[in-house]
Amino acid sequence: MPRAALYAATGVVAIAGAVALVANLVQGDGDAGRRGPAGAAGAAVSPSAPVSGTATRPASPRASASAPASATPSPSASVSAEAPATRPGTAAPSRRAPASGPALTVSTTPYFWDSPCDHAFLVDRSPQNVLPPPPQQDSVGWATAYGAVSANRQTVVLTVQGTGEETVVLKDLHVRVVDSGPALDWNQYVMGNGCGGGVDTASFDVSLDLGTPLAMPVAGQRDFPYSVTESDPEVFHVKAHTSGHDVSWYLELEWSSGDREGTLRVDDHGRPFRTSASKDASYYAYPLGSHAWEFVEGT
Repeated sequence: MPRAALYAATGVVAIAGAVALVANLVQGDGDAGRRGPAGAAGAAVSPSAPVSGTATRPASPRASASAPASATPSPSASVSAEAPATRPGTAAPSRRAPASGPALTVSTTPYFWDSPCDHAFLVDRSPQNVLPPPPQQDSVGWATAYGAVSANRQTVVLTVQGTGEETVVLKDLHVRVVDSGPALDWNQYVMGNGCGGGVDTASFDVSLDLGTPLAMPVAGQRDFPYSVTESDPEVFHVKAHTSGHDVSWYLELEWSSGDREGTLRVDDHGRPFRTSASKDASYYAYPLGSHAWEFVEGT
C-alpha cells in the first residue's frame, strides 16, 4: 500500500477513536446526573443551573458541581427548582411557607374595648393638658403621645394566621413579666362615660399580680392547643389585670408545623405591654356634649 494511503487510513482510525472517546465521556456525565435520589425530579438541578431547551441534553459538570450535596432535597429546594427565577410567570404560585420563612403571623391590637367605659389610661398630666378621648382605632397614637399606661386592666387582641396551606399548631400561650413595681400615682382618664359593659365570650384571663401569671381560658372557651392555616385564622382576646402593681409584660406563642417549631414573642410593636393599677377609684371622664374632662369621685 502506498505510504500516503497508509497515512490517510491511520488518520481516519484516529478520528474515529476520538469521537468514540467523546461519546463515552458525555454518556458518563448523563449517568452521573441520573444518580440523584428517587422522586427528586424537581430538585436534581440547582435553581442557579441553566435550563436546557431539549430534554435529552445532560447537565454540564459545572451545574452538577453547584447543586446541593444533600441526599434528600428540602421542600424549599423543590419549590424553587420548579419555579425558575428566569420564568416567574410559567409556574403556579406556591402557597407553601419556605423552610427559612415564618410559618405564621400575628397581628396585635394592644388596646381593645367592647365599649368606651371598659378602658382607662393613666396619664401623668393634668386634665387641661390632655386631649379628649380618641376612638378605639386611634388609641395607640393617643397613648403614645402622652406616655399613657393602661389602668387596672388591658385587653390585647391577637389575630393569628398561617402563611401557607400547612397546618400550624398553636401549642400554648405564655405570659412573661419584664418588670413589676408599685402602682403609678397618675390621673386616671376613662375613654367613655355612662355606658354599659360588654361580655367578653372568647378571652384568656391573666392576673398580673401572681408570681407566675398564666393565660387562663374564661367564659367557657377551651384551652390550647389550637391550629391555624392561611385561610383559617384564630382570634384571641387576652385580658390582663392588676390591682396593686405597675407591670411590664409580653406574651410568647409556642407553635409547631411538621418538623418545624418555635416560640414567637408578641408585644406592643417591639415594646412590652404595660398595665398599672390606679392610685384610687377616682377618674376623669369626658361626657357626651362636654368640652372638658370632668372629675368623678371614686366610691
